[in-house]
Amino acid sequence: MPAQLTFAAPRRAKPPRHLADLSWDERREAVGALGEKPFRADQLSRHYFGRLADDPSDMTDLPAALRDRLVAELLPSLLTSVSDLTCDNGATRKTLWKAFDGTLVESVLMRYPDRVTMCVSSQAGCGMNCPFCATGQAGLTRNLSTAEIVEQVMAGARALDRGEIAGGAGRVSNIVFMGMGEPLANFSAIVRAIHRLSDPSPQGLGISQRNITVSTVGLVPKINQLADLDLKVRLAVSLHAPDDELRDELVPINTRWKVREVLDAAWAYADRTRRRVSIEYALIRDINDQAWRADLLGRLIKSHPVHVNLIPLNPTPGSKWTASRPSDQTEFVRRLEAHGVPVTVRDTRGQEIDGACGQLAAKSIEQPVAVLPERALPVLPDRPLPENGRLPAPE
Repeated sequence: MPAQLTFAAPRRAKPPRHLADLSWDERREAVGALGEKPFRADQLSRHYFGRLADDPSDMTDLPAALRDRLVAELLPSLLTSVSDLTCDNGATRKTLWKAFDGTLVESVLMRYPDRVTMCVSSQAGCGMNCPFCATGQAGLTRNLSTAEIVEQVMAGARALDRGEIAGGAGRVSNIVFMGMGEPLANFSAIVRAIHRLSDPSPQGLGISQRNITVSTVGLVPKINQLADLDLKVRLAVSLHAPDDELRDELVPINTRWKVREVLDAAWAYADRTRRRVSIEYALIRDINDQAWRADLLGRLIKSHPVHVNLIPLNPTPGSKWTASRPSDQTEFVRRLEAHGVPVTVRDTRGQEIDGACGQLAAKSIEQPVAVLPERALPVLPDRPLPENGRLPAPE
């Protein structure tokens, strides 16, 4: 009798413990467990979050022998830059990071006249299977730890503080969880990262929660759970289609939670937090950019606290999906505005540096990325999302 096959995911080693994984009290406990006074945790936090230090030799208020031990135990290296690509005269920088286990993730720093936004990854890859997305095509490798998420922002903060980004010294003002992965499928780590990034220095980086945006393709139970936490972060729903027939294809999780269910959860989140919801809508030529779909979207969301971000698609190599014609984009905007819906066409930065999430990682792996054929996506029964946040593969 042949051996039974197993499809369980392989066990993966966890990233080393890092200061950013721990709350203020947990840091003090960790230092105490090393036989040191708890105030040493305060000092270490002040160097990491307050002074943006990453060189132990700069931590001169710590005795040298103790400094090396604390840094080794609580500030291990988590991410190593594989490549940094810049465009927009140096105002945009995309970094490909390699984690301790060789996992590749990406972050993007975008400097504007009035703000600096960091777009960060929450997972290595993504299990949501959206066929027009480079990350979705690659599949899910693993969740990132809280500290791996935070460190993407800290690296950008250090680069700005040191004047390495065009425009001189500055600071990160905005964070968007719109990089690789589905943030709400890595819920606990995302929530902890929000606290680390928004807690006042030296407990955290001190960025206002109102300047943090969490994106989701529509994991309704997790949207509700996020609302219950009474955070002030903005919710962004990656809708991409106003009708279930098309959204089932573009965003396969829609086979579990339909458009109206997702929007109802978004409106409940807005009511609870008093924050306007963003609707993210990638305009794809001849797929979802028809004028009648703009009208349908407008009817669904008008009279709600909402803003639509239209995103000209950044094509991925080998994909049939491409950006809408300028005339179709203009008409889509006009139709939404006719319904009284605020709408912005997103500034598309980084196309010349593989700006779409997952493009740089896919190139670095040097393996072909499969493009899912049209209407070959799984139809899933109504059941809870697996703990690993990954949709099962089509049978």
